[in-house]
Amino acid sequence: MKRLLPLALLALTWTACQTDEPEVCTVPNEGEVITTVTLTFTPESGAAVEWTFDDPDGDGGEDGTVTTAPLAANTSYTVVATLLDASQDPAEPIHEEVEEEAEEHQMFYVVNGANITFAYNDTDANGNPLGLEMTATTGDASSGDVTVILRHEPDKDAEGVSDGDVTNAGGETDVEVTFDADVE
Repeated sequence: MKRLLPLALLALTWTACQTDEPEVCTVPNEGEVITTVTLTFTPESGAAVEWTFDDPDGDGGEDGTVTTAPLAANTSYTVVATLLDASQDPAEPIHEEVEEEAEEHQMFYVVNGANITFAYNDTDANGNPLGLEMTATTGDASSGDVTVILRHEPDKDAEGVSDGDVTNAGGETDVEVTFDADVE
C-alpha cells in the first residue's frame, strides 16, 4: 500500500496536467518558509540601522521577536531586505529565490503614522517593482509602524500596485511583519 501512494499521486499530477491547450504544467509553488526578515537601512553617511523579525520555529510554536532602532529625521536611506529560512542548516536565503522569481513576487511597505516614505529601487524583467531594494526617506520626528508584506503572484498591473499599494495586489502573502517605526 505504501508503494502505491506515490504512484497514485504521480498519476493524479500527470492527469491534472493533461490539457488540449499548449501550456506548461507545473506543480503549484508552495509558500516559502520565511523565519527571518531583516531590513538594513544605510544612510549616505553614518551607521546602518537594522530592523529584524526572527521566528526560528516558523508559524505556530513560539512567537517571533521584532527588533528595531530609530531612524534619523530628514534622512535618505538605501534599504535592503534579507529573507531567510533559518529552519534549514545552513539558513536558506529566500531573498535570492524571490529575486530569481521577481515576476512572481513583490514586497510592499505600508506606513502607518511614521513620517517615512518608501520608493522602489529594483524591478523585475517586465519593469515592475520588486521591493528587495528600496529608498526610505524620513521627514520630521514621528512614531508609528511599517508593515512589510511579501506577496506571491500579485497582480502587478492592478491599480496602485506599481506604486506600492497592496490593496489591489491579490496573490498570496508569503510573509507579513509589522515593525515599530520611530523617527528621531
